[in-house]
Amino acid sequence: MSFLAARRRHPAARPLLILAALLLVGAAYTLVLPTNSVEAQGATDPQVVQGEEIFVVSCSSCHGMNGAGTSQGPSLVGVGAASVDFQMGTGRMPMNKPGQQFPRKASDFTPEEIAAVAAYVQSLSPGLAIPTEEQYSPEGLTAEEIARGGEIFRSNCSACHNIMGMGGAMPEGKYAPSLHGVESRHIYEAVRIGPQQMPRFAPGTMSDEDVRQVIAYLRTVEEAPNYGGNNLGGTGPVGEGLFIWTIGLGALVGFAMWIAAKGARAK
Repeated sequence: MSFLAARRRHPAARPLLILAALLLVGAAYTLVLPTNSVEAQGATDPQVVQGEEIFVVSCSSCHGMNGAGTSQGPSLVGVGAASVDFQMGTGRMPMNKPGQQFPRKASDFTPEEIAAVAAYVQSLSPGLAIPTEEQYSPEGLTAEEIARGGEIFRSNCSACHNIMGMGGAMPEGKYAPSLHGVESRHIYEAVRIGPQQMPRFAPGTMSDEDVRQVIAYLRTVEEAPNYGGNNLGGTGPVGEGLFIWTIGLGALVGFAMWIAAKGARAK
């Protein structure tokens, strides 16, 4: 007993006991801590492995080797596969200059490569998954449902994207892109993730059925014939007014000047 008491009185006894306790707690924590590594998500999944290889080569310079982000790009941990599918599928990523608004273009990656990178990012930390066709396909909707989609679009989207979905100017040099020609899946993903300055619409605000109806409305106006001739880009009264002032009024002024010149020569 006196031996144990002497050990306790030793100056190094308390620090050693604290160190031993910390080591035991740390070891126990590592056993129960869920890791976000690819190995923990199943590194044997060939799609995830392929996605990590593509990510390291094409994405890690901005987003970091483990997707945690750098000064050049945000963290991708928890953003989900849908965000990756939208950004890469619409050709907005990789971006030449971080921070700029990048227009939609043909992707530099195949659908299989995009799916692989999306699977890898999803393995880092679960997020919004790539939607199924049932969530975004406008097939089978009635005329009444399509009309309701138009109402939803006019209430929530037309202020930025124009009533015809042709896009428009935004403050600080930004713009809302045209929705014509955009895949239905990418429209659904944009609604859910809110890319760049676009607000995010959660299912509680806009349900999957609402999104399907909006997509159906956009397909309808995109395919509708233009009975008035040239639609001038579908940008609304600004473009039409500019046409009237520059072309229409200009033509009248030119015609009046021609008549005056012709009358002067006749004299």
